[in-house]
Amino acid sequence: MKHYQLVESGFKWLTKFGCAFVFKELVTSAKETPDVIGFKGSATILIECKTSRSDFKSDAKKVFRQLPAEGMGRFRFYLCPEGLIKVEELPKNWGLLYVKKEKAYMVHNPYCASIKGNIWKGGFYKRNKDGEYSMMYSALRRLQILNLVGGIYKIKGYK
Repeated sequence: MKHYQLVESGFKWLTKFGCAFVFKELVTSAKETPDVIGFKGSATILIECKTSRSDFKSDAKKVFRQLPAEGMGRFRFYLCPEGLIKVEELPKNWGLLYVKKEKAYMVHNPYCASIKGNIWKGGFYKRNKDGEYSMMYSALRRLQILNLVGGIYKIKGYK
């Protein structure tokens, strides 16, 4: 499976779980460029996509992995083809998603006792909120440049 396919599966998974905004590999001034990040209320959900064991192992060397407070995402998941990463290999407080036939599903949920339960409990409270704000600002700025931000005032019933 190719990286872009994993990213697309992660994007669909976050959208399915009700994230109002989901970005794929959005490059901004932030130090970290998540493969996929979703915004759901005040929660942010980061997905790192891995296509190989070596990619997963080298990810651990990144400064935001060694210092979790420097990383984005209150909730963090690795996404990979089935069996590539084992639950026991995950860093503390990370979840795991597998992809089968281009559809992501949850394998490990460190935020709740039940995989089918409310996954938005706990998480990383100390995180790079400035990086997260930078992503949202960058997306809004791009819409402003395209003269699309004015559309938020054209919502039916808005005065």
